[in-house]
This record gives sequence, C-alpha cells and structure tokens, in this order.
Amino acid sequence: MLRNREAAAGGPDLAAAMAAALGMDGVTVAVVSGSAHGEPLWASDGVSRRFEDLQATLGEGPGVDCLAVGTAVRVPDLTRVRPGRWPALAAELPGQTARAVFCFPLRIGAIVLGVLTLVRRAPGQLTRGQTDDALALTFALTRRLMDRGPPGLSLSGESDGPPLLNAVVHQATGMASVQLAVPLADALLWLRAHAYGSGRTLTETAHDIVARRLRLAPGTDSPPPAADKD
Repeated sequence: MLRNREAAAGGPDLAAAMAAALGMDGVTVAVVSGSAHGEPLWASDGVSRRFEDLQATLGEGPGVDCLAVGTAVRVPDLTRVRPGRWPALAAELPGQTARAVFCFPLRIGAIVLGVLTLVRRAPGQLTRGQTDDALALTFALTRRLMDRGPPGLSLSGESDGPPLLNAVVHQATGMASVQLAVPLADALLWLRAHAYGSGRTLTETAHDIVARRLRLAPGTDSPPPAADKD
C-alpha cells in the first residue's frame, strides 16, 4: 500500500517511488494542456517515457482513449489486443518493452484533467490492492491539479515546478508553423506524420527541428497531415 498518498503526488522526483509502491515497472502522468492529447508531465523511467512518446507520435493507444472517454483503460497484455483497435500501435509493439498498460483518468465529474499510466514489462492483471492504490493515487493527483495546477502549467503564469516533458515538442511545433506557414494544429500533424514516416519518435523529431538539423517545408518528404489517425 502507498504509505503517503499525498506525498506520492508531490513531484516528479517521486514518480519512481510511485512505480515501486504500485509494483509497476514504470509510471507516467500526463495532463490536458489545450490539445487533444495528454502532455507528459512526469515519467519514472525510460520504458514508460518511450511508451508515452509512442502514443503521442501515433495519436492512439490506451492513454489516448482514457483521456478521450474519461474511463479507465486496462490492457493486461498488449500483444493480445485486437489489431484493429490500435492498428498503428500494434505495428510498433514488437520493438517495445512495455507489455501491460493500465490507464486511469484524473477527473472531477465529467472534466478530465489528465491520465495516470502504469506500465509493466510482464503481462498480467492488476491485483485488487494495486487497483485500490492506483485509484487512491489518482484522487491525490487530481486534487493536486485542482488545488495548485500542474507544475509548469500554473494558471497564474508562474511555474511551481519543472516544465512539461514535451516542452520541446511545443517549441518545434511553433518553428514548424512558421516554416510551413500553417496553423499550430496543422504543424503538429506534420511533425507527427514526419516522425511516423521516418521511423522516429515525436520527441526525437522535435529535437532535430529545435537544433535546426531538420527543417519542414512544403514538399518535405513525409506523409501528409491527413494520414493522422485521430
């Protein structure tokens, strides 16, 4: 059981402790920040971070569904999911370490503030105790977001903690918007399409654009934004 559920919601440095307390290999927390997808806020390890990045690149997966419908999405074995449910994700699973994923919405009534995602390398259902602890943690995280706002997203304009893990994606989206002369939403679609078409993650592609190793322009060799699977 989590001995201090309030402390577990206190900061990204405790993400690894959350994972250990829940018996998971990884934990991520993503928050709503003006887009259709969750923005990664905390990640406990590379396994959970890579899976979160993969969902952001493809625009589909259990976390995306959890945010969209506001209910828990539990996948005890990703390899046994019907391929048509998340076709792009299914094609990428052979290269992923994550095997079981459990997503819980951070919500107040009908308002979804974010998603808590638990990742495990081995398949299997959550135990009753793990489920109870996960629900308790979502309550603590939701209350933190309601009381203070997520770190890096203060409503007052002052940050009370580290920025979003995907801040580089926002910076790259702005640069791509100028390069392509398109709105920010379309620029993000181009980023995701280029990442998917080149076999890289959204974060890796964003880093290349910010470092000026990559410049998107009309005619860039990548799938068109219409290929996005939202």
